[in-house]
Amino acid sequence: MSKSQYYLDAILAAEDDAITVITAEMKVLFWNDAAVKTYNIDQSAILHKPIGEFFHNDDLMVLKVLQTKKAVKNMYHQPRKDKHVVINASPIYNDENELIGAVSIERDISQIVKLNDNLIHTSTELSELRQKLITNNEDTPFSKLKGSSPALKQTIQIASKAAKTHATTLILGESGTGKEICARAIHEASLKSDGPFVPVNCGAIPSALFESELFGYEGGSFTGADKAGKAGKIEMADGGTIFLDEVGELPLDMQVKLLRVLQENVVYRIGDSSGKEINVRFVAATNQDLEQLMKEKKFRSDLFYRLNVIQIIMPPLRNRISDILELANFFLNHFAVKYQVSPPEMETDASQLLLDYHWPGNVRELRNLMERMIILSESSVIHKHDLLRLFKQEAPDAFYESKAIDTKKLRRQMDNIEKQLIEETLIEMNGNKSASARKLGISRVTLYNKIEKYGI
Repeated sequence: MSKSQYYLDAILAAEDDAITVITAEMKVLFWNDAAVKTYNIDQSAILHKPIGEFFHNDDLMVLKVLQTKKAVKNMYHQPRKDKHVVINASPIYNDENELIGAVSIERDISQIVKLNDNLIHTSTELSELRQKLITNNEDTPFSKLKGSSPALKQTIQIASKAAKTHATTLILGESGTGKEICARAIHEASLKSDGPFVPVNCGAIPSALFESELFGYEGGSFTGADKAGKAGKIEMADGGTIFLDEVGELPLDMQVKLLRVLQENVVYRIGDSSGKEINVRFVAATNQDLEQLMKEKKFRSDLFYRLNVIQIIMPPLRNRISDILELANFFLNHFAVKYQVSPPEMETDASQLLLDYHWPGNVRELRNLMERMIILSESSVIHKHDLLRLFKQEAPDAFYESKAIDTKKLRRQMDNIEKQLIEETLIEMNGNKSASARKLGISRVTLYNKIEKYGI
């Protein structure tokens, strides 16, 4: 044997990956030490023997390479039930371009696969435990509606009763009061909780697409239609609940078609005259005055009465004063966890400001404000002036909207708030007017004018 052969054998023996070389007759020509460790087959037992005596033919990638004469690169393979490998394999040709065998190099990743399986299993268990914890903390689906005010309790009581029935439900309330959360809770507390919950924002669908989105279409029913057809949102909710948000935005012709579905429990795709029977719970919501829309002939009265079997009113946040601080602290803690920071404490003056504010955007506005506070605040304590900076410029109107205050008094109140904010900022910036102007978001000239105006 030549010196080069010794060198080659030493290199192959030192390799950590299992190396197998077989002849065109499928006999094992080379089997290194790593292959012995990987498969627990001694060289003396396997060398010059048909490899099929030790493995099933279907389990051997090197045989497939031999048969197809095509190399494989970085391919996952499982040659045995307990073995997982990444394999590179290639056919071997002589100088006359004749196939004389094949070589495979296999990296054993069984331990990595096992660790990954354990990780997935542990993650699944952790997820289940987390879900159980959430379930224990939230006794019912309606626990997602945070608060303990009489107004909210009354709403939850009606919604809980509605959930136990199949009755069509209409949820009324201003934007941001939690109408979709209530609709989802009704679904999760109902007998259809195992079925789908399909939300549809009627205000976000272009008029031309309403019919195909809600009712679906048969293949080839119009130019550009999918040949296989498409199920509409109502059909997709079969066995569950469809939530029609902003139902007041439905075009009149779609109101007629929706009314037919509610009456017959049959949905008709575009291009289908036979229809399909469905079992769907309808929950609708709007922040509009549907009775006024009926007077203006923009909403059908027969559809209104079909939808309004059970009516639920989501109270605005200004009617849930006792819930405001509870919600604020809940959102602060929620976003503190999300952004991995310590939740700040709320000073008395800041709490009072939240209670005095009118909340035109309701719970959604409070939630967004608390998220901005967590992201932008660098202090461990929230003061009144911190909140004032985050409110929009027009927001002070909302502090007094619920009170019968004349314009002059409102102007004085706004001036007082502005004066206090300027004074607090000047103190914080140690009297530096340029820095104070930057922090207040106004020009230095404007700041000087306001200082003179308020006699600061």
